[in-house]
Amino acid sequence: MDRSERLGQIFSLLESSREPLSGAELAERFGVSRQAIVQDIARLRDSGCPIRATAAGYALDRQGCGMRRLLAVRHGPGEIREELLTIVTLGGRIIDVIVDHPVYGELKGNIDVRTQEEVHRFVNLLESTGRGTLSSLSGGFHLHTIEADSAEALDRIEAALGEKGLLGR
Repeated sequence: MDRSERLGQIFSLLESSREPLSGAELAERFGVSRQAIVQDIARLRDSGCPIRATAAGYALDRQGCGMRRLLAVRHGPGEIREELLTIVTLGGRIIDVIVDHPVYGELKGNIDVRTQEEVHRFVNLLESTGRGTLSSLSGGFHLHTIEADSAEALDRIEAALGEKGLLGR
């Protein structure tokens, strides 16, 4: 299989998958190195394919699939799981986390979780690294881009976070 054929197949897999696909999984499937997959993803992006890299792998960015809202939240590291579970349980998808750093300015990390299983996997990965969160750089204050099917769902998510005392104080 030549590279152009592989690029087409990678795009088709991403397009049909509801879950992110890891670089290692794609490398094994196509019998190439993970580095070859990284280069393939870069080439697809350069050609205009909206591909996001997440902690769980590569995913096609399906912007416009729902309504989005930027929510300001603040909490300690022990409340991350509760925050994310609240959002996904009410039908939301956490796109990213954004903090304002005094030296570097805006720092953004992809999260891309929409199910309880993905939340647990993300938080377990975060805890297993022993590294701090982006929000630890800003005293726990951070922003999330949240996506849901309707404005009403976003309102319910925001209200629930407020009731739990997790909105930016």
